[in-house]
Amino acid sequence: MIKLWFECARGYSLPITILSWLVIFCWGLKHGGNAVNGVIALVGIACAHLATNLFDDYFDYKVLCKDENFLNSAQKCKCRLITDGTTTHKAYLLEALVLSGIACLSGAALFVLAGPAVVWLALIGALIVLGYSKFSRIGCGEIAVAIAYGPLMYEGVYYCMTKTFSFDVLLLSLAAVCPAIGVVYTHMLLDYDGDEVSHKTTLCRIIGSKEGALKGLAAIYAVGYLLLGVFAVKVNNYLLFAPYLTIPLVVSLYKGLKRDSADFYARFCQVRNLFTYFCLILSLAMI
Repeated sequence: MIKLWFECARGYSLPITILSWLVIFCWGLKHGGNAVNGVIALVGIACAHLATNLFDDYFDYKVLCKDENFLNSAQKCKCRLITDGTTTHKAYLLEALVLSGIACLSGAALFVLAGPAVVWLALIGALIVLGYSKFSRIGCGEIAVAIAYGPLMYEGVYYCMTKTFSFDVLLLSLAAVCPAIGVVYTHMLLDYDGDEVSHKTTLCRIIGSKEGALKGLAAIYAVGYLLLGVFAVKVNNYLLFAPYLTIPLVVSLYKGLKRDSADFYARFCQVRNLFTYFCLILSLAMI
């Protein structure tokens, strides 16, 4: 049961949330933050992330099942566990609601431990969880991810740990979120054909071609490395340039996608590993 729920919620993407959290958790500890509050925040964030995946597939399937071309489309991964009969559409909704409930309990605990700002942070998070499928249909999926994995997570976790907000944290979030956007953007690039069938207006499809979308991916990473350099100079810690060591991995990902984007899991693992190394190196540079 747990294994099936994990697969339905695309648990393979959970390391992205944990690693994003790790960066700001290390920064919060360095500035005297409360570690317990940080861990409670991780539980809530992780459950919200998995719930978002489930709601996304739940609402997507309602659209996709109306299109007779869906089952014969090039996309072999979207809603696969529903289409192959492993589970049901209603089961996705049930799991999403359970995980959302756990996220709410985590938020309630942090409201008591950290302060009232948690309510506003949680409301923004809830809007993204419930609205992500809609946002991604109108080309705003990457914007939702940028907010959730950038300022919302970083300022939110930092606030829960220190009871304060910080401009430095905001700058750090804008730099570190670019590789996270790169993961989602790559996912949407790989989903290009399936999203076309389901009439999703993702940023990749707005650009108009896979070739153009691939150039957009390079631009996202370039902005991230540039902002990281600005942050390193501002806080006077030049060890924070260390994640630049991952630039060759970006080049390799770009070449791999340009050569062959058909192998979904191979390319997704490639971009996930890139993100993993980026966050681990950045976290170590902070310690």
